[in-house]
Amino acid sequence: MLLAACGDDIDEPTPSQPTVQEDSKSMTVTVNGVSFKMIKVAGGTFEMGGKEGDPDAHGVDKPSHQVTLSSYYIGEMEVTQELWMAVMGGRIEAAYYKLPKDGLNFEDCHQFINKLNQLTGKNFRLPTEAEWEFAARGGNKSKGYSYSGGNTLSTVAWIKDNSSGQLRNVGTKSANELGIYDMSGNAFEWCEDWLSSYTAAAQTNSKGPSTGTSRIVRGGSVSPDADHPTRLCHVYARACNNPNNGGEQIHGIPSDEPPDGSDAFSAARIRRVLPRFPRGLPGS
Repeated sequence: MLLAACGDDIDEPTPSQPTVQEDSKSMTVTVNGVSFKMIKVAGGTFEMGGKEGDPDAHGVDKPSHQVTLSSYYIGEMEVTQELWMAVMGGRIEAAYYKLPKDGLNFEDCHQFINKLNQLTGKNFRLPTEAEWEFAARGGNKSKGYSYSGGNTLSTVAWIKDNSSGQLRNVGTKSANELGIYDMSGNAFEWCEDWLSSYTAAAQTNSKGPSTGTSRIVRGGSVSPDADHPTRLCHVYARACNNPNNGGEQIHGIPSDEPPDGSDAFSAARIRRVLPRFPRGLPGS
């Protein structure tokens, strides 16, 4: 946990009126002096999941299936320590500002999002697994990369081998086709879905089952202890976590058998619901 006691030079954020600037491609929100950017993901249809014959695609990643999604916004970067402090309060050393806010369980994410919604009057939430994967793949601009933004993992992701097993500042690796950072590596990211098996049936705006025991996390991490940490950086690769855990039990899912737990990092990336206005015009 990186939120810790620190020197007196860093004060509590001074409350200020949130601002929101929107255009057809992105939205920038400023809360208590801290800004974050949401990237517009135009709706489309894609093949979700791993393909047969891919040695890195395990049973739970398959079968690949067609998913159609409506347009939405998703965070350009993971929620940072700085943004967390601006919304939830607290203190943090300035050196940690741009690190992902880690150690979050599922309820922590919802408390943050509820507070953010209250402050901004907007409608943020965690992405569904399908929304997360479509964005990671580059949406309608996808070039079919193995990882989010490229086929060379070290170029687009912080992983164990290039980070010494430590979280790194967001946005310091290459972005993907949509201009989104760190969807492979750095910290696992919570999705809204409960874990369930895929089917081959085509789906529209899929949300997963209404109940379960483990929530989906995606993207891989820098942890040297996570199950298959490099494999889980693939855009289709699935992992899960008990929603009450704050990163202590991230599971790789190498087969259809119950996974083994291991230490890792868990963080959040937010998604904004796009109102159904004509021509996808953003609204409040």
